Amino acid sequence: MLVDGVDFYLDYNRAVVVLGESGCGKTTLAKAILRLLPRNVETYRGQVNLAGQDVMQLGDEEFRLNVRWAAISMVPQAAMNALNPVLRVGDQVLEPAIIHLGVKKADALKLALKMFQHVGVPADFINRYPFELSGGMRQRVAIAMALITSPSLIILDEPTSALDVLMQANIFNVLKRIKKELGTSFILITHDIATSSELADDVAIMYAGQIVETGDAMRFFPTPPHPYAQKLMASVPRLRGKKTLEFIVGQPPSLVGPPKGCRFASAITTASQDMFAPLPKTSGLD
Repeated sequence: MLVDGVDFYLDYNRAVVVLGESGCGKTTLAKAILRLLPRNVETYRGQVNLAGQDVMQLGDEEFRLNVRWAAISMVPQAAMNALNPVLRVGDQVLEPAIIHLGVKKADALKLALKMFQHVGVPADFINRYPFELSGGMRQRVAIAMALITSPSLIILDEPTSALDVLMQANIFNVLKRIKKELGTSFILITHDIATSSELADDVAIMYAGQIVETGDAMRFFPTPPHPYAQKLMASVPRLRGKKTLEFIVGQPPSLVGPPKGCRFASAITTASQDMFAPLPKTSGLD
């Protein structure tokens, strides 16, 4: 089973960061919340409680109209792939408002321009095509599209992975401003620990398809209690002070037949001291 035993809580106007290495099930978790998994999944069960209602009990059509992109929206990992290249970005941003809010196109256009202002996109960009925008601007357009119905929750799947460091900082500043001004809650899915700390109120660590640790971000980043989270934090370089980076060799357990109990236990019990040894120190470039 790819993702199972996932349990976490997100309060109003809070951001939880789901951290973990590639392939641990972060994107699958996001698609499960929005019921976007393929129809042929073997087992698909659980609860997603939104404002006291288990939205997983709703029928497909009711969920599509009243939950997906109305109460919960998503910013995908690659904005260029998410945007239709032959449609103007303005038409794509206002479409959710027409479908889910039932407003006319003229009113939806006003909402789209308001969202553009929130995310820092010039108003005249509304008539441009996706290929006419930079990667950062396309990502901002994707965020505007997720915001236009005023959802209570936005899922961000690696929203800055394809951007340079400066643009990453700009996008996170936009997200922090939106959170403050609109009271929006976020689930940020990423493997980038350094940038995620900019937005995080809470942290959920994912390993081999399970949430192995949750906690307040202020307490987690300095002293993570779970062994896997400790190794994850030990692999991140610091700007200030000397630090010897650490690593875990090998691969996570197969999710075709995962071990019972803690899925990180085998890495602890079978590893030698050399497996968890720090990286060798270097004096400079060769």
